[in-house]
Amino acid sequence: MTNKIPDSSPANPMPLQGEGDYAAAREFDKEETAFAKSGKVETAAVEAEAALDGPEGAELEAARDAAAKGESVTKRP
Repeated sequence: MTNKIPDSSPANPMPLQGEGDYAAAREFDKEETAFAKSGKVETAAVEAEAALDGPEGAELEAARDAAAKGESVTKRP
């Protein structure tokens, strides 16, 4: 049995959203693979480390902690 993701072309629209949004999953996978193959991963990692050590570090850590808990640090009115 294969777990092939169904085609969600305009001729075969798939109304699923959220975790079932196959088109978004395919696009994410495609872009993630392209980035990994681009050779820019090391540069991005160095930039991320510098940001964590910089003035925005505490805010980034708070966002990472909140995301790990499934929360958001965005303040909404």
